[in-house]
Amino acid sequence: MDSRIVLPSHLPIKAPEEQKQKKDGGNRKPLQEIGNMVNFHNVPIIKSLGALSLVPDGGEAEKKMKEEEQVREPEARAQKKVTYNPNPETVIIIISSDEEEEADDKRQMKKKRVLSGKKTSRKKKYSLTSVLTARSKAACGLATRPREQVMNIDAADADNELAVVEYVEEIYKFYRTTEDEYRVFDYMPLQSHINEKMRMILIDWLVEVHNKFELLPETLYLTIDLVDRYLSTKIVSRKELQLVGISSMLLACKYEEIWAPEVNDFMSISDNAYTHKQILAMEKEILLKLEWNLTVATPYVFLVRFIKATVPSDKEMEHMAFYLAENGLMQYQLVVSYCPSLIAAASVYGALHYLGRTPVWTDTLKHYTDYSEEQLKECAKMLIQFQMTAKENKMKGVLRKFSSIDRGAVALLPPAMHLNEQ
Repeated sequence: MDSRIVLPSHLPIKAPEEQKQKKDGGNRKPLQEIGNMVNFHNVPIIKSLGALSLVPDGGEAEKKMKEEEQVREPEARAQKKVTYNPNPETVIIIISSDEEEEADDKRQMKKKRVLSGKKTSRKKKYSLTSVLTARSKAACGLATRPREQVMNIDAADADNELAVVEYVEEIYKFYRTTEDEYRVFDYMPLQSHINEKMRMILIDWLVEVHNKFELLPETLYLTIDLVDRYLSTKIVSRKELQLVGISSMLLACKYEEIWAPEVNDFMSISDNAYTHKQILAMEKEILLKLEWNLTVATPYVFLVRFIKATVPSDKEMEHMAFYLAENGLMQYQLVVSYCPSLIAAASVYGALHYLGRTPVWTDTLKHYTDYSEEQLKECAKMLIQFQMTAKENKMKGVLRKFSSIDRGAVALLPPAMHLNEQ
């Protein structure tokens, strides 16, 4: 009697968890709603194996096992064929409207543009004022005018240690902030012995002395500044006025010049009108009244900077700017009415107009002077008017100085363009 137990081949081995999911629906029930659940036939995971007999039976058991395998082979082939039977349950598909899809696409595109930093394609709204302003600019030709580029006037001096390119901007910012601190006010009403004409005579004579000694331009501008600042603090007599001028130039020479003239030279140039002791005493008094403040922003320090900004600059224009400035410093009303930086900028502006240079006032000049044409026109008209009447004036120290060939004889040049012409 054969004691072997044969398991039925049509019963698959199932895990308890699989049976529970089949009973309750498990986690695969939602997948059936979208139609991707496939039902397979119950294919046995493990083939049915006959129990192995540990007792030898002389080969009959082996023969019978082969016969059983031949019978089960067609049945196993049939079970390997898998057929797909889709679930006949109804598949619900939600279809959104075209308007909703388009709105959703726009929201997605807007989100992408915000994340990428790109500007939206929304049309820019213009006000009526902006439209009228744009049309006015177009009618005047301002809209089509190319914008000028501000040039770096210090780029060529990058390797020049004396140009101090690293902090030259800070120096001129300091000059602009301190020029009002030492600015001369209207002091003539306080003077009972001298007037504006006497001051003009003194400045004209100091220009000739400066030219005679061949001193630096800085010395002349500092001398005039010291004279005006001292006269604004002390009432002087007519006899002392020339002494104030000599002592002021002696101080300016010691401050600016490498080789300053001696006191005896100033005694000789003034025809020994004052003694050695008087000149030194006045020098000391000026220093005490001005509290030893000699580092001031004169028109000269601004002139050299603004002339450099007239790109390209030329010697003729440079001489004309210095001529207008020195001729203007003789005029008392101009000195007390405008600050040094504006006098310097107006001198450059007037020189460009007088010589017919175009363009007259560039963006580079606006940047470095910090003045517009409207701010300079009034002062420039006064400077040019003083220049036009210099030949009729009896005091010709500045006129003779700039009539020489060394300074281009700019004082003799006729005007190429009037200031009112554009």
